[in-house]
Amino acid sequence: MTMRVFAAWLALLLAMPTPALAWGDYGHRTIAQIAEANISPRARARMNALFRAEKLLATPDCPLRNIGDASVWADCVRRDDLRWGYTAPWHYINMDICKPFDIKANCANGNCVGAQVARNEKLLADKRLPAHVRLEALAWLVHMMGDMHQPMHGGDRGDLGGNRVSAAYGIVEGRMNLHRLWDTPVAERAITQGEPMVRRYAAAERSPYLTGTVEDWALESWSIARDIAYPTAQHGPACGPALRRDERARHDDGDIETLIPIVRQQVLRAGLRLADALERALG
Repeated sequence: MTMRVFAAWLALLLAMPTPALAWGDYGHRTIAQIAEANISPRARARMNALFRAEKLLATPDCPLRNIGDASVWADCVRRDDLRWGYTAPWHYINMDICKPFDIKANCANGNCVGAQVARNEKLLADKRLPAHVRLEALAWLVHMMGDMHQPMHGGDRGDLGGNRVSAAYGIVEGRMNLHRLWDTPVAERAITQGEPMVRRYAAAERSPYLTGTVEDWALESWSIARDIAYPTAQHGPACGPALRRDERARHDDGDIETLIPIVRQQVLRAGLRLADALERALG
């Protein structure tokens, strides 16, 4: 496939109307696969037993048969606004990158991604609850752990985490914005470029990623948005002049190569931290 044909195909794909999904399906499923590869057989068996309660959730258009399904279930059900619309704020915590980091001021009544990670781990761990309640908690936990490690779900500049900033991925423009650029093309390139990310990690490899609290992890994502994502998009200081509505955040190949190790690090952090949470709740 020539570059010109590929670019035209990708532009058509990006022009298709789709909901904003953190990391996209591929990124979320990769995080889930990393987690599954790094939990004990006992935790895996207990997790898989919960999927037998899928029918009780009554979401036939959004299957929940395995951890891969769990990784994208939350984005699927949010399309049903009447039943699940209230969960939309759970997917992000858009904190202004030009103000001091303050998670409490941006998470009213637990309606943010960090609070939902902590909440659903507790629900999953509570063996007194019915299996379908714990299964729903599992699905939220798997998805939200991915969401909170996507920097554009944690940093904002009055643009809905980059959703209002038009962007270009190399020569491809389409209907892409800065948020979506991090979700899909950069994430997919980062995950597939380099050594395979889905594998069993040794304890010494995992331990550096398993420190800190949910608030610390939110700070990591916010800092990447402030120090990497917005400066790269604007080709200038994070809190310097913002791009105008008629300007695109243009990312050449050098910019994209700069982002790849950052994205790989965040996907790995999410996968290993999810494994640790699943082990605590199910092991």
